[in-house]
Amino acid sequence: MTPDLSNLTRVFARIGLMSFGGPAAQIAVMHRELVEDRPWLTERQFLNALSFCMLLPGPEAMQLCTYAGWRLRGVRGGLIAGLLFVLPGAAVMLALAYAYARWGQVPLVEALFLGVKATVVIVVIQAVLRLARKTLQTWVHWAIALASFIALYAFDAPFPLVILIAAMVGVIGAPTDHPPPGAAPKAAQKATLPQTLRQAALWLMLWFMPIGLAYILGADSLTAIGLFFSKLAVVSFGGAYAVLAYMAQEAVTTHGWLTPAQMMDGLGLAETTPGPLILVTEFVGYMAGHGLSGPVFALVAAAMALWATFVPCFLWIFTAAPHVEWLTTRPRLTAALTAISAAVVGVIANLSLWFALHVFFRQVTRADALFAPSLPVAGSLNPTAILLAGAAAMLLFRLRMSLPLTLAVMATLGAGLHRLGL
Repeated sequence: MTPDLSNLTRVFARIGLMSFGGPAAQIAVMHRELVEDRPWLTERQFLNALSFCMLLPGPEAMQLCTYAGWRLRGVRGGLIAGLLFVLPGAAVMLALAYAYARWGQVPLVEALFLGVKATVVIVVIQAVLRLARKTLQTWVHWAIALASFIALYAFDAPFPLVILIAAMVGVIGAPTDHPPPGAAPKAAQKATLPQTLRQAALWLMLWFMPIGLAYILGADSLTAIGLFFSKLAVVSFGGAYAVLAYMAQEAVTTHGWLTPAQMMDGLGLAETTPGPLILVTEFVGYMAGHGLSGPVFALVAAAMALWATFVPCFLWIFTAAPHVEWLTTRPRLTAALTAISAAVVGVIANLSLWFALHVFFRQVTRADALFAPSLPVAGSLNPTAILLAGAAAMLLFRLRMSLPLTLAVMATLGAGLHRLGL
């Protein structure tokens, strides 16, 4: 069944407004709306598209939504679906980033965010455990995850290099590149090579147009922001939690755009908005622009961050969508994805430790040496943060409270402890 544009817009607007709770919840909402409640996609089409989107860098839920729109109404449908998935959350995040930049340093506001940070630590640990149970099925997967963790935590290895090596290990270990018995890859080969190349060239041009304009105008800071988030878009396998480690490494340590505390606050804010969690890049872009040239430039920098984050998603989908069924039958590609997923467990484990150290200790140091893991400074333990993290774990694990409600409760609790002088 092919819906008209008005029905398609109405349904994908509802999906975008209900897209809280991370990719698992978002994918479940899409499945209910597009497969169960109306016969727009078959179960096999939906699962093949999901497998394909998991092969791509970037937010898989947003890309799945874009693919579904493309499948139903072509490029126009894909644009409608993808934009409606992103724009509501982007508008909310922009308002939150503005408020944070203006009032985030007030002691009471800092106390509110301590409760949010403590919750984020528990959420990321929860993500590690959930992903490990799902992904680490063999000793090879465990070895890849452990090696990735050590490379990032102890040696400060570049995140793209970790992902690349994991993919190579997966490809080398794949037994064959022939499709499995029963696969039917020919059916989805709907675009010729020239058509595919034209589509790729169009979206590449759109992707780099504002970055090139910024360069021509001599806006070096804006050009650097665009190039940074473009690089991030290419290596962002494993979702926002995984890529945040790389983002923190570059935005905090290399560029000095944010502090570790601000990075964590941004992730906490992104957890409260609809849409993909990778909208935290908008927060990072806004804070970078605000720190460089004030609130007006912050808006431009946030727009550049959004553009460089999400335009590549349309490039991947619109270029490869006609070949989805064929791509999902390639064993070497799926083996590379499996290895990358294992590496992502180690990446997120490193992120959770990084978060925990910066929340539970007021000072963290790192020696200037090859083997130099981050270590807390003795005597800088923050008991209030540990108490708040314990409360967040109780609410999420024991009482099964929803994440938005947990964040609200923990922010209130943080403010209450601040009023008590703790």
